[in-house]
Amino acid sequence: MTSPDPRIEFFDRHAATWDSDGPSPHELIARLEKLDDCLELRPSQDLLEVGCGTGALTGWLVERVRPGRVTAVDFAPAMLERARQRGADADFVCLDVCNGDLGTARFDVIFCLHSFPHFRDQPAALAGFCRALRVGGRLIILHLDGWRNVNAFHDQVGGAVAGDHLPGPAQLTAMLRNAGLALHRLIDQPDLFCVVARRAADSPGAG
Repeated sequence: MTSPDPRIEFFDRHAATWDSDGPSPHELIARLEKLDDCLELRPSQDLLEVGCGTGALTGWLVERVRPGRVTAVDFAPAMLERARQRGADADFVCLDVCNGDLGTARFDVIFCLHSFPHFRDQPAALAGFCRALRVGGRLIILHLDGWRNVNAFHDQVGGAVAGDHLPGPAQLTAMLRNAGLALHRLIDQPDLFCVVARRAADSPGAG
């Protein structure tokens, strides 16, 4: 039997103070509003929010894609319960994207904000994302900081998240290609790391 991911306990332990320890939802949304040309979130898109945490952004995502549907997932039950309590009109699912079933061709957008480094099996997660996207659908991997800073921060925090690294541009591009996703856009700068990849018609499981 697979041992529980120690990150789950880490995030559950921090759930009660998560919203006060980091940037406020208002600050996060203000940054995201300036990235519309990258995110391209539009009405009627079905969106999967991966690593929704306490749901600070879920309501904002709901409003951006309505009447499309938002499914918000997290592997930490305490985080997810706090997200549910915010009352956003979304579907909340406790799920580990490294081994959970996201379905096939369900989503137009998969949105990973500040979550990708914490996937213990990143290739498996990407393969699942490819299956879950509709043909032409987009995977967005976004960090509001440079990837080197992200990695240094996780190493400084230590514990279960020490070594939780965001792959650099070349490595991540190769991982996307191996999963059947085609790189569409990559921004790598000191205060922003954004990757947008699309599921092609010839990706595994497409059709």
